[in-house]
Amino acid sequence: MLALAMRLAGIMGFALMAALIKLASQRGIHLAEIMFWRQFVTLPLIAGWAVYAGGLHLLATKRPKAHLARSLYGIVGMLCNFGAVILLPLAEAQTINFSAPIFAVILSMVLLREQVGVWRWSAVLAGFVGILIIARPGDSDIALDGALVALGGAFMIALISIQIRDLGKTEKPYVIVFWFALTTVVLTAPFLPFTMKAHGWQDWLLLLGIGLSGTWGQLLITMALRYGKVASVIVMDYSAIVWATLLGWLMFANLPPATTFIGAPIVIAAGLVIAWRERVLSQRAFVDQRQATGT
Repeated sequence: MLALAMRLAGIMGFALMAALIKLASQRGIHLAEIMFWRQFVTLPLIAGWAVYAGGLHLLATKRPKAHLARSLYGIVGMLCNFGAVILLPLAEAQTINFSAPIFAVILSMVLLREQVGVWRWSAVLAGFVGILIIARPGDSDIALDGALVALGGAFMIALISIQIRDLGKTEKPYVIVFWFALTTVVLTAPFLPFTMKAHGWQDWLLLLGIGLSGTWGQLLITMALRYGKVASVIVMDYSAIVWATLLGWLMFANLPPATTFIGAPIVIAAGLVIAWRERVLSQRAFVDQRQATGT
């Protein structure tokens, strides 16, 4: 329950961040600069907390290579997910993100050599049908490039979730967040001289809001993956469609078309079936292990 509550609160933070990113882009702020300030704000927050909690040594790690790999994947994921928010209406961008569990099934088969049965394959196929209904390729107001970028972001979410789950076995959530933020700042800073422009106080307030809400969301969803399994906590991600629709309407006067309301339940149902099946398989493996050890 703690992991579910953390994931739900984290998704709320990310939904607000997405709306602010879209608003910042409409005000002419470049994507590279948005990514830089999104992560730059995180560094003093985490470092300040570490000093208060006992010292900067709390941010040390013995797995720099694992953090570097997570960070590089994370930067690609940020590019895709931020780009999708800019290119698509909030609700559509968020709904396509819901295909992350579908990609998680495929990755578990390819990377972890898991056996995927009829339940999960059926959910994968149904999920992609839902995405096609939403995107309506060839007959849609939704930009095809935006839909493809959003799908790329969903794929990266699935891949990163597996990485974070592995890192979470030895690393604290704030350590994972800190090293990701530091790597992103270092790699995006060289682009600032070519993309940054003068800002008024409204722009700076937007960038600060993006950083704060993103840090809030990232910390909580990372903590959720430490205290709960991916297949269990990812169910809370579907609450994002409510926030995306509400914020899209309030901030951009945009409501999703009927096809989104048809396709979204299919994609969500596919994700829930995958989560349910993962839970069943996990419980079955636990029982088999206890029987094998005689406990």
